[in-house]
Amino acid sequence: MDALRLPVLSVITWSPFVGALLIMFTARHRPRAVRLIAAVTTGVSLLLSLGIYVAYDREGAGFQFYEKVALVPPLGISYELGVDGISLLLVLLTAIIIFAGVFASWTVKVRSQEFYALLLALVTGVFGVFVSLDLFVLFLFYELAVLPMYLLIGIWGSSGEIRPRGIFAWAYRETGVGTKEYAAMKLTLYLLFGSAFILVGIFALWVHAGAGSFSYLDMETAVFAPGVQRWVFLAFYVGFGVLAGIWPLHTWSPDGHASAPTAVSMLHAGVLMKLGAYGIVRVGMGLLPEGAAELVWLVGTIACVNIVYGALSAMAQTDLKYVIAYSSVSHMGLVLLAAATLTEAGLNGSVFQMFAHGIMTGLFFALVGLVYEKAHSREIGRMGGFGRVMPGVATAFTVGGLSSLGLPATSGFVAELLTFMGAWRSEHRWWLFPAVVGTFLTAVYVLRVTKQIFWGPESPHFRHLEDARGPEWVALVLLVFVLVLFGMAPGLALGPVDTATVPLLARIVGP
Repeated sequence: MDALRLPVLSVITWSPFVGALLIMFTARHRPRAVRLIAAVTTGVSLLLSLGIYVAYDREGAGFQFYEKVALVPPLGISYELGVDGISLLLVLLTAIIIFAGVFASWTVKVRSQEFYALLLALVTGVFGVFVSLDLFVLFLFYELAVLPMYLLIGIWGSSGEIRPRGIFAWAYRETGVGTKEYAAMKLTLYLLFGSAFILVGIFALWVHAGAGSFSYLDMETAVFAPGVQRWVFLAFYVGFGVLAGIWPLHTWSPDGHASAPTAVSMLHAGVLMKLGAYGIVRVGMGLLPEGAAELVWLVGTIACVNIVYGALSAMAQTDLKYVIAYSSVSHMGLVLLAAATLTEAGLNGSVFQMFAHGIMTGLFFALVGLVYEKAHSREIGRMGGFGRVMPGVATAFTVGGLSSLGLPATSGFVAELLTFMGAWRSEHRWWLFPAVVGTFLTAVYVLRVTKQIFWGPESPHFRHLEDARGPEWVALVLLVFVLVLFGMAPGLALGPVDTATVPLLARIVGP
């Protein structure tokens, strides 16, 4: 594909940002133009992401579609882009989720111009993290991906009903727990706390590498002392791990998920949390192999806590959005557990789980947004029999739920199977048992919620509901199709991913 000789990664990354500028300067007070610009610019990113996915040379492997422009030569800062098998799949995931998110938010009426502009700016940051090979620029994109969340949740979010109970009820009332403003502030403070660790780690690598460059490719060839590797890996694990929702630094995530508007929830759970896991695997494990090998016991053990704790918390929720939010905490535990196994199956499973969970949770939040918009309720106990009045939404939710619990022929099954194989082949075989327990608990709460809301007795309060309409179908059909496609043909993802995970594993544990 000769057309892909163009700076295709820059076009993918900056196309949404151009859309944001066009929306702000040309589409004021024209809601339809705002939506069309958002759909076209994210569609460009999606088509080009598919293009590079097809054009990626599996035999050559390594970083491809390389671009480099010097920004601050004295400090070794460059605009350096490239993708390998891992980032290739995650760029595709981001493009799918944002394109679906535009259509899932088609009915946003309040200040839609600013909403779409911030959404497109946010996704530019996400693309930038996945394609950046300069760590300083990667950090700038990381901040661009995080900061718009404050406004998107604080302005367009929704407040949940949290009943203060127990001896700390007064604290709940005083701090406004459950409000969208509380969720937005909590998310921002947590993620900025993590950013401080990331920035310290990046500068530590720059100093100790002695190459005068922030390039990932240059730092890959540097040799860091074992003591440096240990503490810098811990800094990256905490910094990126906050965004990945590691226990006990995960508490921002359920509140953020539950309060965010539909498209932001889709990006938040589907893509943003993957930035954290990607940072740990790419930067932490990729540049600090000895430190990673020494500390994977910690990563894997905390991941086991995530899996079981997240699943048990999801079972206890009465708000549908909180169920999906805690489910994400549990599934991100599977992602990090798979990476910590330091096996080929495990690393492949980690990346595949990022993709599968991203699509699945994007679908879930699109559906929850539709249900809330039509029923004006997220309380599981009040809802029932929705399958009769909205069969399309019910079918899509059931498919997403079956993927979540790992049904064969869905992408969730492939991801969980690879994770289990990796855990069994690792030095810590006991990790397999909390992973299996988490999957069992997932089946319990997913099937219970699906039965109660969609296939249980009909609730008399919601007989007036309608199924998805018009543009809303675009998001649902696209996400269900991808979920089943990669479940039926997992080689589509595992082919390029394997070309990146095998060299990474060789760096950590040796050939």
